Amino acid sequence: MVSFLRNQKFREAVYQALVLSVVAALLVAAVMSTRASLEAQSLTTGFGFLERSTGWDFSFSVLEYSISDSYKKTMLIGLLNTLLLGFLGIFFATILGVLVGLIRTSKNKLFSSLGTVYVEIFRNVPLILQALFWYSIVSHLPKPRAAISLGDTFFLSGRGFYFPVLNIAMWSVVLMLLLVLLWLVFLPWLRNRVELPSTYRQIKRVGWLILPVLLLGIAYLARIPDTPLVNMPALKGLNFKGGMRVPPELSALIIAIGFYGGAYIGEVVRAGLMSVPRGQIEAGMVNGLKNFHIFSRVRLPLAVRAVLPSLTNQYVQLMKATTIGIVIGFSDFFFIISTSINQSGQTLELLAILMGGFLLINLSIAYVMNTINKKIALKGYEVKN
Repeated sequence: MVSFLRNQKFREAVYQALVLSVVAALLVAAVMSTRASLEAQSLTTGFGFLERSTGWDFSFSVLEYSISDSYKKTMLIGLLNTLLLGFLGIFFATILGVLVGLIRTSKNKLFSSLGTVYVEIFRNVPLILQALFWYSIVSHLPKPRAAISLGDTFFLSGRGFYFPVLNIAMWSVVLMLLLVLLWLVFLPWLRNRVELPSTYRQIKRVGWLILPVLLLGIAYLARIPDTPLVNMPALKGLNFKGGMRVPPELSALIIAIGFYGGAYIGEVVRAGLMSVPRGQIEAGMVNGLKNFHIFSRVRLPLAVRAVLPSLTNQYVQLMKATTIGIVIGFSDFFFIISTSINQSGQTLELLAILMGGFLLINLSIAYVMNTINKKIALKGYEVKN
């Protein structure tokens, strides 16, 4: 026994076991105390309420719904709304961030100064104020009869942004997205398996020609019967009918998250571009590469590898920032959970669902980004602990 106590690994294992035992005991005590308190107040616990109908309405949904839908489906809608807002916000923030990062590293004093002004403004104004600002602008656009028209196809008014949409079943949209995702995943795998670059380029070219044909074929086969393939928005009475509508709340949040996140991502991109060693750029010049080729084949790839860890943190932060939608009435996951707590009184269960949902989303983002980071890492430059 004395020899075991002298073993450092054994002592560490004992200490860890003691700590875990104390934590487990505290958790069990907290759960039992909470359960006893709830029973004393005649409050029920459990997740059986998820099957009950909500009986209340909300402003926006990516799926069809009614007030008789269950809490379970309503929360699924809220989660999908959050994913839609988060990914659109991240998409536009990334585009803006890359442009701002390039402008900030420009030798043109006017461009670099404009980039600095943008970053200092949108990075230092709270996101909630930006959301309220953009919502006040979007919601005060012209009324439907005086809507801003783009080619009699796209309409912008105070009630939302209207554009054409395909009359196809939802399963076909999911299938098309999966096909595009599988193709994007297949390309890097194929490049590592094909020996000749010319063969890879031929397969890639043929694939990009076939993929649109497959998507159009799926859309045609999944068309809703007795309807045109394209559902066009049109002014009827006091509002638009048909097409797809993006409500003002969603538009304002996308703009706010895009501009706010673009300021942070722009600084990340700028730091990545500036981290590329000068010797790498000079080597490209010596080999006769033009400025565009030096940027696209030397500087940008090295910068991407440098910024991915920081970019992952920004993406997670922007996804969590979608919770500000509650201040302007957007029916995201946080809004749905908050309303459900007021309606059902199942506070602990709903907070657990809320935390679990955001954990699942953000851990998935981190996993995907970390996987990409490992795939594109240059051998010999990894930091090993």
